Amino acid sequence: MIRSFIFSQGKLVSQNVGLDVLRVMLYDEDVQIWLDAEQPTEEETKSLLEGIFNFHPLAIEDCVNVSERPKIDEYENYIFMVIHAVDFSAHEFRTTELNMFVGKNFLLTYHRDPIRSVTATIDRVMKNAPLVARAPDRLTYTLLDFLLENYRPALEELAAEIAELEKRILESASSHVLSEILQLKGEVQRLRQIIAPQREVIARVAHGEFKVVRAHMLPYYRDLSDHLARISDTADNYRDSLTNTLQVHLNLQQMQVNRVIKVLTVL
Repeated sequence: MIRSFIFSQGKLVSQNVGLDVLRVMLYDEDVQIWLDAEQPTEEETKSLLEGIFNFHPLAIEDCVNVSERPKIDEYENYIFMVIHAVDFSAHEFRTTELNMFVGKNFLLTYHRDPIRSVTATIDRVMKNAPLVARAPDRLTYTLLDFLLENYRPALEELAAEIAELEKRILESASSHVLSEILQLKGEVQRLRQIIAPQREVIARVAHGEFKVVRAHMLPYYRDLSDHLARISDTADNYRDSLTNTLQVHLNLQQMQVNRVIKVLTVL
């Protein structure tokens, strides 16, 4: 599915136009274009990435193939960015890849699965396009801002699991609790591995490395960088909390062993 939004001076003037019309509009300097490709077919992908935009083959390869690591590359007239949305369910983190091509007058988002930040941005565009759609770098910021905001439910769910685990550990010293602690420690480590490269990507944008992002937008991207830093600090706190919980669990088990040894000694 390919959705298109055409803006002029920040106002939404057209939607879901044909690909042939888009090809012409790309050369109109007064028009801004956002294309969102969700679960596109191979034919749509080829027509869009190669036929209309003629993106670099390496960028196309990175876009269509799953990438575990966020990245950003600069080409002649655009930047290509890979970022990951995060969900926490069934005791594990899952990522959804969002690929973005950001040019002077266009933004193309490409993803295989639905992403809440894209849905939220479309809703914002429909309600108040001038607020977010005056330029592709502004629209990109809105997408990334929603994406990072959606980390909050995942972090809250993880925090709730850790709190429940800490409560249970005082009631039971079973081996199941130990396996759950180790599993959550592994998921927190995975979260830190997800965040670290994304901080590098956003930091490069925030430092003004790419000409596509205008100077007055840099403070907004620095705010995104600060947001990721706070998420990273939260992950570090969770790691420390789980380490302490593990130590408490091991201490309780050792106390039980000592009591058994004492009884056996008396007998």
